[in-house]
Amino acid sequence: MIVKTLCAGSGGQGVLTLGNVLGNAAMLQGFHATYLPAYGAAMRGGTANCTITIADEEIASPVASAPDIVVALNQPSAFAFINRLVSGGKLIYNSSIVEEVPERHDVEAFAVPANDLAVELGNARSANMIMLGAFAKLAGVPSREAVFSSLKLLMGRKKAVFEAGCRAVDKGMEYLS
Repeated sequence: MIVKTLCAGSGGQGVLTLGNVLGNAAMLQGFHATYLPAYGAAMRGGTANCTITIADEEIASPVASAPDIVVALNQPSAFAFINRLVSGGKLIYNSSIVEEVPERHDVEAFAVPANDLAVELGNARSANMIMLGAFAKLAGVPSREAVFSSLKLLMGRKKAVFEAGCRAVDKGMEYLS
């Protein structure tokens, strides 16, 4: 099993945090994982993306030039990365922001209104964790428990942030049920 993923959005949306939590969760569950962040010079509003590869055997390269799944948190990312998806791949996009998805008949697209769901939860900044939950549900990896363990490891000292993250992951998983 190998799952190559590309997560993309703009700086400040938590794209790199999403990837970091995902990669750590995979390792905590016993998988091999790579995490390769890439971002523009601007801290907020610039481009941000990362590739995460999860496998049950050693990974030869952290580069996912043809990902199985693309997680797009904004409109430019949906347009920029849908064509990199492998045939039969999956696009998970934040439909609160992404109004139009380029047509590709050989991939599946999953709309998740992450920003709207985050506001419903009372934490507008948790859209990235909603997208992580949707990803985990769709990919079947990592497990909910591993994601929560990763969140605890990375954000455990900030109890309110950790708990909000867990609620958001659950909301994303539930949305794609």
